[in-house]
Amino acid sequence: MSGPPLVAVVGPTATGKSELGLALATDLGGEVVNADAMQLYRGLDIGTAKLTPSERAGVPHHLLDVLDITEVASVAAYQRAAREVVERLRAGGRTPVLVGGSGLYVQAVIDELEFPGTDPDLRAGLQAELAAGGSEALHARLAEVDPAAAEVVLPTNGRRIVRALEVIALTGRPFPARLPTGGAARYDAVLLGVDRDTADLDDRVARRVARMFAAGLVDETRELLAHGLREGLTASRALGYQQVVAALDGVGDLGTAAAATVTATRRFVRRQRSWFRRDPRIQWLDGGAPDLLVRARAVTSRAVGF
Repeated sequence: MSGPPLVAVVGPTATGKSELGLALATDLGGEVVNADAMQLYRGLDIGTAKLTPSERAGVPHHLLDVLDITEVASVAAYQRAAREVVERLRAGGRTPVLVGGSGLYVQAVIDELEFPGTDPDLRAGLQAELAAGGSEALHARLAEVDPAAAEVVLPTNGRRIVRALEVIALTGRPFPARLPTGGAARYDAVLLGVDRDTADLDDRVARRVARMFAAGLVDETRELLAHGLREGLTASRALGYQQVVAALDGVGDLGTAAAATVTATRRFVRRQRSWFRRDPRIQWLDGGAPDLLVRARAVTSRAVGF
């Protein structure tokens, strides 16, 4: 397809991706396409560091606030929606700027990945078994039918175990537990990675969590609980929210919840870093550099011909 190339701004959380993506979209006459799985949800605002409408500075942002908190996020559904936006923007001469730290969601857009379908009855049966017997029993079954997948999928990750068994039953093939990075590219994309020194990023995470709690994360969580947050299989696992829910349920206090959120977020940062660092196409930038935007502009200008 002709048109401006896709620009992706990826990397760990709290590195400054949202601000850089916004600045690049402004420079390039483009629009932002969200690639953060939790920012798909309406109401998950403070805890996901979602830019407010005023902070978006008039730049259109796509695929924010498109799911209710009780809906289950689907990479396959996201892939279809994101590609439709990307291709519409490119056809209209607008630069799509894909911004986010959900590695599989980013890859689902930029690479030729196919996702097996689903069978509601089969999945419902497996979920009933999960509820009745726990994840360990289902993981033992997974180990019997697909030992390689069982080595990758944690025994405690019931949702992923259910999905693995569903895919195996539907396709008769092993579950693709490890999706490759850097596969067949769908677009002529410019991939920018934003990262920071580990100590600096750890400090930024702690300060971000403190700001979130000060900004009303607890009240936001209470409001979401009234609208079904507990029933949301995906949204209920969002960092910050699950820790606040635990505190509200009497497991520790809010101070404990804040500390647990910092720890969990730092752990998540390391997983994100590990995922994105495997892709040699990503050109890495120091999020703490005073000339970050200048460097990003230099990379993108070479690609888009500005």
